[in-house]
Amino acid sequence: MDNLKPLKRFGQNYLKDPNIIGKIIKEIDPKSGDRLIEIGPGLGALTNALLQHTPDLTAVEIDKRAAAVLSKKFPALNIINRDFLTLDLNKLYPENFRQGMKKNRILRIAGNIPYNITSPVLFKLILNNDLIRDSVLMVQYEVAKRITAERGSKNYGILTILLNFFSETKLSFKVSPNVFFPKPKVFSAVIHLYFKDISMEENDKQLLINIVKAAFGNRRKTIKNSLSNSIFGDIDFSGSGIDLSLRAEQHGIGSFLKLAEFAKRKEVKNIVDGLL
Repeated sequence: MDNLKPLKRFGQNYLKDPNIIGKIIKEIDPKSGDRLIEIGPGLGALTNALLQHTPDLTAVEIDKRAAAVLSKKFPALNIINRDFLTLDLNKLYPENFRQGMKKNRILRIAGNIPYNITSPVLFKLILNNDLIRDSVLMVQYEVAKRITAERGSKNYGILTILLNFFSETKLSFKVSPNVFFPKPKVFSAVIHLYFKDISMEENDKQLLINIVKAAFGNRRKTIKNSLSNSIFGDIDFSGSGIDLSLRAEQHGIGSFLKLAEFAKRKEVKNIVDGLL
């Protein structure tokens, strides 16, 4: 059963190199009391190593075939056979435990995530930053460079701004295509995200994400033009307090927080006006 053919629609590239697995484990540094979720465990190469350090591991695997292999290999492993993006992390644990989990942010996330869903996974982690202590992920090397880019550089963008606001980011090490089966056409990298203790309502986080996405929607245009061609096109941002004549990559997180707060006030005013 271990000879499963990787499926392209799931973006499967099985990690096979024990040295790289060892480096990932060293980066995660799992402890016996950790609450750990592994995204896309595949055939369990990293899973096996994680279980040697902590028994409290939940594996989220979308592929029914791979889930069956994992179940056979690791009978005591908690396996959830579904898409991680559809999973409500708040409901993984009993309510009384969730209260302590939010207070102490003890959830940890790891995995070799499919490159075609990297951004959605990262946005999901941001939306759940109140639960998550940190996350160690294998991503495409180009994405890792964007996450850790300097302001104003060509790699500076949506993920740079959002992840550096909600977390401390680290590009741990670069990974060759040769350690996977099948070999991807690009290099990979392991990143480590240490989530900050930032208290923000989920709706406000989603609004901030949407603002940043909209601002970079037309990267070569000014932020004013980008926003006017987005879902925020009916809002006049001239009173937001930021320089709208600059491009998005010339702004830091402070500007986007102002834009989000301005958009929120406008939306609330429109709702109130509509009720009068």
